[in-house]
Amino acid sequence: MSKTLEIGDKVPFFVLRDQDGKNFNSETDLRGKTTVVYFYPKDESAVCTKEACAFRDSYQEFTDAGIQVVGINNADVESHRRFAEKNRLPFKLLSDPGNKVIKQFGVKNALFLTGRETFIIDDKGIVVYKFRDFFKGAAHAKEVLQFLSPVNQ
Repeated sequence: MSKTLEIGDKVPFFVLRDQDGKNFNSETDLRGKTTVVYFYPKDESAVCTKEACAFRDSYQEFTDAGIQVVGINNADVESHRRFAEKNRLPFKLLSDPGNKVIKQFGVKNALFLTGRETFIIDDKGIVVYKFRDFFKGAAHAKEVLQFLSPVNQ
């Protein structure tokens, strides 16, 4: 497994497909925007659904601040499409077959599942914040918003 990305590290290059089958290119789709990238183990699991819905419920706060949200796991495009539709998720879910990108970010496995970790990437592609808590999926959106609040600027 790769070294875990740390604050100050540049995001590695990757291209993944979203739930609509469109390519997401880290060089072009992250450039010029602050982005929340969260890795989660499985579509439709209880904790992962709570996490995705927490990002959904806070989505307006992110977009008002000019921040895009992207979820990533190894499920296929069709699974992501169903998960997004069922839970009314307004952001991109990227399919990472073989967990190549999760390994590039160095997200650690938990138990027998891929890990749960959230990164904030600035408009230059640099990690400025990260949060890891496998069992508290819903806390990820809250922690990110707290970091992004003007008090922390």
